[in-house]
Amino acid sequence: MSQQQEFHWELAAESITVRIRWFGLIAGYLLVNVIGPHANRPALNAILALGAVYALLDTWWSMRRRVFLNNWPLTISLMEAVFIGLLCHFEQGLASPFRFYYLLSIVTCAVRNPPATAWTTCGLHMASATTLAMMSGVSNRDELTALLVLLGLMVWLTWASTALVGLVKDASQRLSSLNGRLQEEQTLLEQRIAERTRALQESQALLVQREKQAAFGLLAAGIAHEVGNPLAAISQLVQMLNLRPTDEYTRERLHMVDSQLRRIQRTLRELVDFSRPVTRELSLCDIHVVINDALNIAKYYKRRKGKHIVTEFAADLPRLRIIRDQLVQVFLNLILNAMDATQEGGTLTISTAMREGRLEITVEDDGHGIPPEASQRIFEPYYTTKETGTGLGLFVCRNVLEQSGAGEIILTHSSDSGTAFTVSLHCEEGSGSRLTPPPSVSLTTEPLTTRQQATGQQEAGTL
Repeated sequence: MSQQQEFHWELAAESITVRIRWFGLIAGYLLVNVIGPHANRPALNAILALGAVYALLDTWWSMRRRVFLNNWPLTISLMEAVFIGLLCHFEQGLASPFRFYYLLSIVTCAVRNPPATAWTTCGLHMASATTLAMMSGVSNRDELTALLVLLGLMVWLTWASTALVGLVKDASQRLSSLNGRLQEEQTLLEQRIAERTRALQESQALLVQREKQAAFGLLAAGIAHEVGNPLAAISQLVQMLNLRPTDEYTRERLHMVDSQLRRIQRTLRELVDFSRPVTRELSLCDIHVVINDALNIAKYYKRRKGKHIVTEFAADLPRLRIIRDQLVQVFLNLILNAMDATQEGGTLTISTAMREGRLEITVEDDGHGIPPEASQRIFEPYYTTKETGTGLGLFVCRNVLEQSGAGEIILTHSSDSGTAFTVSLHCEEGSGSRLTPPPSVSLTTEPLTTRQQATGQQEAGTL
């Protein structure tokens, strides 16, 4: 057994010992004071009082989950041998009922201590009983027989008690070992169930996301078809009117109509491109173009009003061999989350940099931040801090990057002053030519102003 298991066994044995001692004391008080008159009643009560004091101390230690005189078991056995011998001496000698206290003492010692201590205690009690018999005088065969029977009972009870306690300890040890193995198996089973549950939730989340994308694709295709045909007819009518002789005012208005029709057609193309089935093929891509594609889609988001975009694109970045559509989806999710986190007039900053052979893209906002208790769970499926969120955006981002082996996404920091996510992408040497930052894509109908920075080109615009 381990030390902790032995300690628990000692406490259980101590509890049994305390009960046996109090049983013996109560029985002794009844025997001395109730059952019959005794000439030596004061002396017997005094001896029993000493036993009660010892029992109280033993009980107090037991209540504190400790064992009284645990390191001196033979001292306890010697005191009990003297205590029982005195009780028998002042009562009726070996004919006294107190002689059975020897047997109770042997049982308690066998329960609490190793077999060697129990056999030593048996020897002390045999010596005590023999001394008592010699002091009283063994005058006839019956008294000698009674002494021998008592000594025999001591030996037999010591053997039986130590054997029984040994069996109980062995059974306890085996039971504890089996219980430990059962707990290990239970823990392992719970871990496997948690892993399977998590895998099932992730698979379900990905399936829901794909179904949403498929439904959105069908909706976008239907809108493009229903709107595209009337637009084509209107465009033809405008072109036909342009062929006819008109005044300057009419030509200017027709040109404005034509430009707006082209804008609507461009929006429809972007909608159809975003909703088309995602390709799984690797292609050599410019990360800045991928980010601008995500920004092009984000400009139609309902919470775009009053938001500013700042791009800090580093120069001379290599092309990446990636699955383009998946990466557009990752950056779109991050941009939309940043828009949701910022108030009107807020700023979103998207920066790129090359660090230690990896291409890092940081999407930062100056919004309300993520609560500390939620920062450890934001990548779990169906966990969201938004009132209308699905809890799939960040999960899909992480899943896409990890399963494709493109890189990883981490929460860089979050506080009341804003949040930043960093996408770190693997960059193979020689995977492509070096690039300069492309012009930023305006999220309004007016072009964005630009200014140069040390790391590249920075553009800012209002959503």
